[in-house]
Amino acid sequence: MSESEKKQRRQWCSFGLEFKAGAGKLVLEEGTSVAEVARNLDLTETVFRRWVEQAKTDWGQGKPGALISEERVEFTQLRKLVRQLEMEKELLNNAAAFFGGR
Repeated sequence: MSESEKKQRRQWCSFGLEFKAGAGKLVLEEGTSVAEVARNLDLTETVFRRWVEQAKTDWGQGKPGALISEERVEFTQLRKLVRQLEMEKELLNNAAAFFGGR
């Protein structure tokens, strides 16, 4: 692998809500440019702009109807729970059909 290929590949990282909010604060409250903060954090501008938009929403300055971060987390957890419950229901239906058919 060449040196330029190594630079192009980014390692995937997960950042917490507090980190994202703090980074968004640099733009929203301190007036630092999105490009500058993204460069300093080694992020793409596109990803960082999403963080800034989410920070705006969390602080009541975003688009009407947009979910705040806590609501997004809860929504994701509820979707996982629904999938799990649907699988359990299907399993119980199959078991009832199997044992009821005897």
